[in-house]
Amino acid sequence: MDTKQSRLDTVLISRLELDRENPRLMGRIRSATDEAIIGELCRTSDLEELFQSVSTNGYLDIEPLVVTPNANGALVVLEGNRRLATLRLLTDPALVSRVRAAQNLPLPVPAVPESLVKTLERVSVYEVPSREHARAFLGFKHINGPAKWDAYAKAKFAANWYKQLRPTHGASALHNVASSIGDRHDTIKRMVSAIFVLDQAERNELFDVADRYTRKFNFSHLYTALARFQYMRFLDIASKWSRYDPTPDPVPEDRLDRLREVLLWIYGSRQDRIRPVVRVQNPDIKRLGEVLENTEAVHTLRHSANLARAHAATETAETRFTTSLFRARDSLREVANALRGYDGIDSALLDIAEDIKESATSVYLRMKRKFHERP
Repeated sequence: MDTKQSRLDTVLISRLELDRENPRLMGRIRSATDEAIIGELCRTSDLEELFQSVSTNGYLDIEPLVVTPNANGALVVLEGNRRLATLRLLTDPALVSRVRAAQNLPLPVPAVPESLVKTLERVSVYEVPSREHARAFLGFKHINGPAKWDAYAKAKFAANWYKQLRPTHGASALHNVASSIGDRHDTIKRMVSAIFVLDQAERNELFDVADRYTRKFNFSHLYTALARFQYMRFLDIASKWSRYDPTPDPVPEDRLDRLREVLLWIYGSRQDRIRPVVRVQNPDIKRLGEVLENTEAVHTLRHSANLARAHAATETAETRFTTSLFRARDSLREVANALRGYDGIDSALLDIAEDIKESATSVYLRMKRKFHERP
């Protein structure tokens, strides 16, 4: 942060505004009301600890908020939105009621003792001339510093910075962003590229991050997927993705329907009650990528919403047989090791064992015949 052009001051919290470009905010929430923004911060940033700390000890004015003036003369909080939301909720019962009603949140806000109320009225701030003057400081603090953002917030911050630098810095813009915040160029490139894909999907109303099926937004699923060649080919973004710095709208218009499918397969939709097929990143992102390379498998996934069933369609008959044979052997060994658990009373279990024996014998004889008949 450029301290030469900033100044330290103490201001009333009524002069402060929440930052609608706060990287913590999901999707289209940036254009929403204060109630919606505070609701999103409550859901994603866990304000309960701050509620308890401030209501018990008062506001400890140790670290100034970083602010910049807007066109209306208010001070937009670039750093400290969680603290501002906490102070506003603790001092404005009407706001608490509005957030509860509009956001359907229980919002357990404790009462503040009268002796501590004064500490919540004013806060120290560093005022900087513009957002750009604070970017390096905020980026380092929240990306590699002591108060790390999640991957999505990091990526949005880096993407906004990159957009601002690109017209004047060209190909070196992304390198400058990565260097300023102390991160690797290739990591930032992948994250910024994924943000551009999300931006394109939201702008075309294909997907909304806030509508994801699960509470947690696993942004790493997306930038991991988009680095795999199968997803690049499915979305027709391979040449742009692998050789150049990120550009807006990387997915061609005739592949936008596929983009929607990929995002729903990864994240689902709460509104449409679509569950994501990706549950665990490493195996499922790989399996989904392999499905995207196979027309039959994609068709199966579209109609079954079952990743395991779709992935099975990508395997050859030989691979399926070999996998099934090994699985059967392992299962039988497990049964053999647990055989002492059979007390000889249940004849139905004996019938099942007989059926297994007949099936195993049939498989063995047919394999043996094919082995001897091979060319």
